[in-house]
Amino acid sequence: MTYLGSCYCGQVTVKISGTIDSIIHCHCSKCRKSSGTTYATNGVVKRDEFEITSGAEHIGKFGKVEGKYRHFCKLCASPIYSSNIDDQQNVRIRLGMLDSDIIERPMAHTFMTSKANWEDLDAGLQRCDRYEPGR
Repeated sequence: MTYLGSCYCGQVTVKISGTIDSIIHCHCSKCRKSSGTTYATNGVVKRDEFEITSGAEHIGKFGKVEGKYRHFCKLCASPIYSSNIDDQQNVRIRLGMLDSDIIERPMAHTFMTSKANWEDLDAGLQRCDRYEPGR
């Protein structure tokens, strides 16, 4: 399997030549803050199957905890992947940066005790193909 991805501005592009494992919707406060959304959808990719195909010079990193880093595009601030010095074999990618459809599926919602109090996963919200009504 081969997947392609890019940041919002398109300056950073990546290629994954393997599977995406352990896909989760993480509701922890760190993922919510770093994504600016109710949860982040992350998956694990083998480091040797993850390639930055262009724009490596535009990737910055932030680490609040030594050895754990979030890598992002310095131009548009899109999150790209996370790395952990204690796991040299893998990186954790943000699935929203993928341009390819994937065959793997999420396995769980995690850190539900940290989820935003306004999030209701079973809400009967409208499903819209475009913008919400009235916009």
